[in-house]
Amino acid sequence: MHSVLEDQIGIVTGGTRPVISLYDVVIEVMNERGIDLRDRIPRETSKEELADCEYVVAMGCTAEGVCPAAWRETSVDWGLNDPEAMELDAVRKLRDGIETRVEESFDEIES
Repeated sequence: MHSVLEDQIGIVTGGTRPVISLYDVVIEVMNERGIDLRDRIPRETSKEELADCEYVVAMGCTAEGVCPAAWRETSVDWGLNDPEAMELDAVRKLRDGIETRVEESFDEIES
């Protein structure tokens, strides 16, 4: 994360229909980057919680009617595929693409 934004941005993570547990392949590729997700439990994000956000990113689920991302001017749907059935290299590419998009979003917010 950009050091300028670290004290200014709160990040809310969750899903509108979260899985019961993280996929092993996701845990593995994030561990390659030094991020340990073994104890993370997917959580549901409420409409109220997301309504308080200034900028909402949907990862590819249909957000309309469920997620305020569909109602907000400052929202985007990245249209990502679910990594459940992906091979290891495909999940690495997905991870790297998300990292790039997050960096670009921070650059946009900073400007």
